[in-house]
Amino acid sequence: MIPGGGQPDMQQLLQQAQKMQQDLAAAQEELARTPVEGSSGGGLVKATVTGAGELQGLVIDPKAVDPEDTETLADLVVAAVRDANHVAQELQQTKLGPLAQGLGGMPGLPF
Repeated sequence: MIPGGGQPDMQQLLQQAQKMQQDLAAAQEELARTPVEGSSGGGLVKATVTGAGELQGLVIDPKAVDPEDTETLADLVVAAVRDANHVAQELQQTKLGPLAQGLGGMPGLPF
């Protein structure tokens, strides 16, 4: 039974919201530290981004370097970074999705 004639306990709601916000901030911090990798060209180009999507590293196999065809190399780099960012987005959804949905379901919060 809800005390106060059917009204939710505001103190309890505020505590739950604060805990969810703290959990969300902790998950975001963890994402910023978590490296994820994407690749293209069968591994000729590898990109490392954080779970938050920040590019951290790029490794290019010398076999991918053709001075006569820099356009293909550029395409491989773009594809590797996109692949890494896709992995980062999936990680974000896994880590943040349930937390953000929980915050969005609480009345009066801007999520």
